[in-house]
Amino acid sequence: MSQTGAWMQRIALGWFVLQLTHSAFAVGIMVLAQFLPFTFFGLFGGVLTDRLDARRTVIGTQLAQLVTAVALAWIALAHIAQPWMLYTIAALNGLVLVLDVPSRQQLTYRMVGRDDLPNAIALNSSLFNASRIFGPATAGIVYGFTGAGVCFLINAISYFAVLLGLFAMRTRDFYTLEEFERPSILRGTLEGLAYVRRQPQMLFVLALTLVISTFSFNFNVTLPVLAYSTLHSTAEVYGILSALFGAGALFGALTAASVGHASTKVMIAGSVVFAGSELLLAPLHSPILVGAFLFLTGAGYTAWSANSSAKMQLAAPDRLRGRIIGIYFYAYSGTGPIAGVLAGWLCARGGTQLAFIVAGLAGLAGTAGAAVWLRRRPPERVTPEIRAAVPESQPA
Repeated sequence: MSQTGAWMQRIALGWFVLQLTHSAFAVGIMVLAQFLPFTFFGLFGGVLTDRLDARRTVIGTQLAQLVTAVALAWIALAHIAQPWMLYTIAALNGLVLVLDVPSRQQLTYRMVGRDDLPNAIALNSSLFNASRIFGPATAGIVYGFTGAGVCFLINAISYFAVLLGLFAMRTRDFYTLEEFERPSILRGTLEGLAYVRRQPQMLFVLALTLVISTFSFNFNVTLPVLAYSTLHSTAEVYGILSALFGAGALFGALTAASVGHASTKVMIAGSVVFAGSELLLAPLHSPILVGAFLFLTGAGYTAWSANSSAKMQLAAPDRLRGRIIGIYFYAYSGTGPIAGVLAGWLCARGGTQLAFIVAGLAGLAGTAGAAVWLRRRPPERVTPEIRAAVPESQPA
């Protein structure tokens, strides 16, 4: 319920900015505002997660996001919204996500333990992407009849569902973590970076994540512009296209869950499908064909992302897990401001065709480089820390 509301807000906010400004670059500025806090503070979010209780932190971040959703609903329903207001609220929401993202990942580990973690990550991605089908489709209909304010209000109400779930958890049944000293912010961050630097497998995952997230995953900018400017369609069509991407993402997540372990081959294959589908999507102007390739793009995206996230978490010892998660999501979202402005500028200069061509070529080049490096590197030495982090029953 909460993720459905969140997707309604994402879809409505992008379309709302386009309606207010009629500018693809303005949508990029909104993404800049949303991800700028992660660029500045994202590296430290994982250290804070290691210092704090994951469940209580997530309760706090969900309450904060409820407040920002109420603020959006208020300014939209009162018809006083200005672009700077939307940028400010997006920035505040981005600041909350600095703590929310690694804390939710840590909470997942506490709920299921190490052996079931890859399946849990993939199934959590399934939940996220199932709501990605229903949320955008609903947002398109609701927006078409009532406007953005009601979409924001529904999202605010939906947070009560996840809050009730968090308060109902039996913390005594959580998997315990090994005892470790709570790190200071700076020393803890440096310790996490030093650990990653010594692990070639982690560096490989982070490098691929950085390329794809910077150049290829910019749908919060390109999709509304695709529907609004390229296809000259309505908010309803935008919602349906987003839902088709979500349907493909759900298929990819369920495929990743069925594998049962974090697989490098599936991660690389997913990256190829994701970037290749974007490249093929670039010249299309038929909503039906666009929807079909968005389905493939979504499937490749979650096959890549679920496996890359699982591989990073499984290779992390308990004392560093929050920091490793934070570093991974910093690679994933830290370049968001640059990526958003770049996507908005490309759409303004050459339409979504140019934006998708750049995204597809960059993603394929990054994947090819990662695959070549993986084939040529010598076998990785299994250190005692890695052996302790990855049990023999769990494929690396």
